Amino acid sequence: MTNVVPSPSPLAVVRTVADLRATVRDWKRQGLSVGMVPTMGALHEGHLTLVREAARRADRVVASNFVNPTQFAAHEDLDKYPRQQEQDARLLAGAGCHLMFAPSAQEMYPAGFATSIAVAGPALGLEGDFRPQMFGGVALVVTKLFNQVQPDIAVFGEKDYQQLMVIRRFVRDLDLPIQIVGAPTERDAHGLALSSRNAYLSETELASARRLNGILAQGGAEAASGRLLPDVEREAYAALLKAGFERVDYVAIRRAEDLGVFRNDLVDAPARILAAAWLGTTRLIDNMAVRGK
Repeated sequence: MTNVVPSPSPLAVVRTVADLRATVRDWKRQGLSVGMVPTMGALHEGHLTLVREAARRADRVVASNFVNPTQFAAHEDLDKYPRQQEQDARLLAGAGCHLMFAPSAQEMYPAGFATSIAVAGPALGLEGDFRPQMFGGVALVVTKLFNQVQPDIAVFGEKDYQQLMVIRRFVRDLDLPIQIVGAPTERDAHGLALSSRNAYLSETELASARRLNGILAQGGAEAASGRLLPDVEREAYAALLKAGFERVDYVAIRRAEDLGVFRNDLVDAPARILAAAWLGTTRLIDNMAVRGK
C-alpha cells in the first residue's frame, strides 16, 4: 500500500520513489498509458497547458514538483526559487493531473550520490555558455524521473527550447522508449512568455519584459526576409538594451532542428531566434520560430 500524503486538493501526492512506482505499477497493470510533466513547481498556466496536453495523450498523468539543485550554480537563485506545493496541487488537480511526485532533495540525491551525466550537441552554446552546469543537471534529474516513472510520453514547453532539444537528444542517445512532446509557449495578453520568475519583476521591469517578444518577432522577420544573421542579431541585442534590459547574454538565430549555426549567415532551413537578458536580478529567456515568407 502506498503512503499517499493528504492534500488539500483531490490530487494524490507521493514523496518517495517507492510509493511513486507502486502507483504507476498499478496503473500499468490496468493497461493504462502514463504521461509525465516534470516541473520545479511554482506553477502557472504554461505548466497547466503541458499537463492538459499530457492528459489528452495518456490515460494517467504524473507531474513532478521538485526544485532540482543540480542545475543551479552556487550564485543562482535556488534558495529563493518560489515554492508553493499546496497551491500547485490544487492547480494540477484542476488541469487533469492524477498524481504529484514531490520528493525531497535527500530522496532524489541520497548521501553518497556520485553520478553525473555529460551532454553535448544541442547543450553547447547559448545557455550552455552562461549556465554551464544547467544541462548536465537537467539531464540527470530528468533521466532519474524517467526511470522512476517510466512514462509513455513526457511533455515539455518550447519556452525552454534548448532544454527541449537536449532532452530529445539524450532520449534518442540512451534509447529511452518515451515520446517527447514539445508544447507551444504560453504568453500573457502582452506576449510575455509565462515564467515562474516573472513574479520577481517590478512594474517598471515588467513593462520592459513585455517588449522582449516583439523584438524577437521583429528579428525573426528580418532573418526570414534574407538579411545577414549577424546584423539581425546585433540589432536585436541593441533593441533589448534600449527597451530597458540592463544586460543581454545573447541573441542568436539557430537551426530549429538541432540549434546548429547557419554557416552562410542566412536562414536556409527552419530556424529559431533565442534570447536571454536581465532585468535587475531577474534573467528572462524567450524564443520563437523564424517564419519564412
